[in-house]
Amino acid sequence: MGYILALDQGTTSSRAIIFDAAMQIVAVAQEEFQQHYPASGWVEHDASDLWSTTAATARAVIEKAGLSARDIAAIGITNQRETTLIWDRKTGKPIHKAIVWQDRRTAEFCAKLRADGHEDMITARTGLLADPYFSATKVKYILDTVEGARDRARAGELAFGTVDSWLIWNMTGGRAHVTDATNAARTMLYDIHKGRWSQTICDLFDIPRELLPEVKDCAADFGQTRADLFGHEIPILGIAGDQQAATIGQACFTPGMLKSTYGTGCFAVLNTGSTPVASTNKLLTTIAYQLDGTPTYALEGSIFIAGAVVQWLRDGLKVIRAAPETQALAEQADPKQDLILVPAFVGLGAPYWKPEARGAVFGLTRNSGPAEFARAALESVGYQTRDLLEAMQADWAREGAQPSLRVDGGMAASDYAMQFLSDIIGAPVDRPQVLETTALGAAWLAGMRAGVWPGMEEFAKGWAVERQFTANMGEDDREERYARWKRAVNSVLEV
Repeated sequence: MGYILALDQGTTSSRAIIFDAAMQIVAVAQEEFQQHYPASGWVEHDASDLWSTTAATARAVIEKAGLSARDIAAIGITNQRETTLIWDRKTGKPIHKAIVWQDRRTAEFCAKLRADGHEDMITARTGLLADPYFSATKVKYILDTVEGARDRARAGELAFGTVDSWLIWNMTGGRAHVTDATNAARTMLYDIHKGRWSQTICDLFDIPRELLPEVKDCAADFGQTRADLFGHEIPILGIAGDQQAATIGQACFTPGMLKSTYGTGCFAVLNTGSTPVASTNKLLTTIAYQLDGTPTYALEGSIFIAGAVVQWLRDGLKVIRAAPETQALAEQADPKQDLILVPAFVGLGAPYWKPEARGAVFGLTRNSGPAEFARAALESVGYQTRDLLEAMQADWAREGAQPSLRVDGGMAASDYAMQFLSDIIGAPVDRPQVLETTALGAAWLAGMRAGVWPGMEEFAKGWAVERQFTANMGEDDREERYARWKRAVNSVLEV
């Protein structure tokens, strides 16, 4: 019973990882699923794909590890945040495809919210901006679009959830309609100061409270899996949205500690402790984690396109066949060409928050080719991260803050990308021995709650660096390159 099953439901794939009592990975299973793009700027998932791939990888990893459900002490879940589902409580069937966090269809409505003066109230309560990124406007869209949905919601016939809620509903056979504080904090409906759903915001969006799940700590009793699912009931004891789970997995438990995760997007999270810090630089104030009823707050900067820029090289331009090829290509690039790629494919996130912005490439010559595009793609992630860190320093200038950046996610495996990141921010970048920090964070919540894993202090002591990247770029070169980036971004913003 010392094993923990972590379910990591992401934007492009579902993964299941089993950790042993020593917090080491025993087995991994992964399955990709289809993305749907019904219109420009729209991104959807088939909700059944999210569930079926999660269930399939969970079964596969238990079998791969040579275990049975009776060997699993608990399940921890981490998930893509803000992605929005509404389903029928009786049948369990969604009334609309899942609207993904990247989706921008509600941009016009968000612009109206800002024009009507509602954003300050929203930010004061939720720590978020009035942006299509968050769940609330997606919920309103579904209720507005699907005939009779709002009336059915008021009658208690429908349930809203982020992906964690959807998975737990299915795992428990509809017995539990729950979420945790970190996912609730990303809906734009949750008052992060009072720790409850905001009636004022629900009224503003005409969202019935009957739709909403119960909010719990990150480590809590979220229910038991159906006995027929894995052959034996397993308790679900941990939940955290993917970026908060990575913050936990990176052991960023002290105010001032900072991590950045490079998946489909890039997300930098700065632990600010027991005090929520209001941003004046368009960062988000959010909950890093909540344990024993007490929230720990964070500043977060969200970049919409990080690893997705490499997918664009592969699937859009077709200049690579697999992501690892970008490193060798980037190293072959002509050093005399200074391509700048602004990957605003679905708008720009923090610290700009311009959903209408679109991508551009600057500095093209007749000799620009795949190598130069690969280098520009990897470097775009470093530039965007510096944007976030500068905004964080402006919002929370504090002596003794962590001097290095802890990184994880798929792109963190690229030595080229991480070296450029260190060069452009002028600070060390620490890559941990366990890159699966998101799954590890969810697993720790469940394992700690189950009593088979250590508490916070011992867990933090076990964090270890695999490689530290230190800045080699000269100060003048660094600032000249960053100035070119800022000019390129300003050009996109002005269009």
